[in-house]
Amino acid sequence: MKIGVIGCGYVFDHYMTTLGRHPGIEIAGLADRNMARAEQAGAFYGLHVYPDAAALLADPEVEIVANFTSIGSHFDVSRAALEAGKHVYSEKPFTTGMAEARALAELAEARGLRLSCAPSNALSPTVQTLWKAVEDGVVGPPRIVYAEFDDNPVYLLQPETWASRSGAPWPYLHEYEMGCTWEHAGYHLTWMCALFGPVRRVTAFSKVTLPDKTDQPLDPADTPDFSVATLDFESGVVGRLTCSIAAPTDHRMRIIGEKGVLEADTYRDYTCPVRLEPFTNFSLKARNLRAVRTNSILQSLFGVGGRRLPLVAAPPPGNTRIPRDGGNPLSPKTWIARLRAAQRGQQDKCLGLAELAEAIRTERPQFPPPDFTLHLTELTLAIQGAGPDGASQDIETRFAPIALPEATRRHAPDYRPYMRPAALPRTLQKLLSARG
Repeated sequence: MKIGVIGCGYVFDHYMTTLGRHPGIEIAGLADRNMARAEQAGAFYGLHVYPDAAALLADPEVEIVANFTSIGSHFDVSRAALEAGKHVYSEKPFTTGMAEARALAELAEARGLRLSCAPSNALSPTVQTLWKAVEDGVVGPPRIVYAEFDDNPVYLLQPETWASRSGAPWPYLHEYEMGCTWEHAGYHLTWMCALFGPVRRVTAFSKVTLPDKTDQPLDPADTPDFSVATLDFESGVVGRLTCSIAAPTDHRMRIIGEKGVLEADTYRDYTCPVRLEPFTNFSLKARNLRAVRTNSILQSLFGVGGRRLPLVAAPPPGNTRIPRDGGNPLSPKTWIARLRAAQRGQQDKCLGLAELAEAIRTERPQFPPPDFTLHLTELTLAIQGAGPDGASQDIETRFAPIALPEATRRHAPDYRPYMRPAALPRTLQKLLSARG
């Protein structure tokens, strides 16, 4: 299925990194209001460049428009694409207001078109593993969910020098002006809501903690660079989400149930390991010991941190096999690239586009559906807008329950056997118990 890309900024390169994994989609061409940037990106990737967005929207071969423009342009570009009869996949956040979000959803429905939105990490092997493990009951009834998005003190890392591989500068001033909540909250809200359903009420706080993060003027100057939100899910689960650009990197996802905890280190690596720690008196008491807390070997012996679960290995949407990255396996360059990807992790941002294309082709609902996107938009706006005095807000939007994808259900293992502690801690517990 052919996709027309409007907006060739920094994020566009992230999508191009994994495009080759998805044979069901291809790029018909690019458009950007900055023609020089469009031509730069087109030359780098060998892609057709349209003279403007109107020409792209007039191309009958383009079925999906990928809206990768800046946040302030999301609504206008998505509306123009829908009016031109194109399905739309938008970068997050969907819009900057609920009236705009509802207008797009209503327009798409009236035109019989699909409307979808990033992020796609809920479809990653890591989140699918968390989802299936929760369904298998490995932690018992889930009670608390913690999500962290501390994204490093970026102002110390010379963001004004960052550029994508095709030469697009990272729009650091725009990121500051929009705020880390608008930019980042969706990465966690998407998997939290997919697993645990709609949020009934959010209580949040947001504030500028870094007024001197740049010597350049910002408009507005008071956009929060920190937020924390507690989420009261209708399912009874309670969640907490933190966003900042001041604290060192911490992207953890944790699901705490009555019988144990599931944890993944980051949303950003789509194949990040998932660990399950069943609760036992032995491991819980061991956590009180400083030696155990500071020694990974002792943690393994006492069962603290649990053990790794095998990740779900299902072909992505539109594929019949699990894609492998190319390159000569004997080439040092390939090994360096694989080592870097293993250490830093990789997002497969094209996963969302592939999901939308496959849903259109097979005439099934896509993830995320519009009502889900509206809910995440309302949550994001509520958290960002809470302000330094804090605010509680009843959430008006709802969405139909999201089912675990059938491909995951077919290919995932049964995680229930992993509820039993690993052999080493079981053996040590028996030895210590025998000694009294």
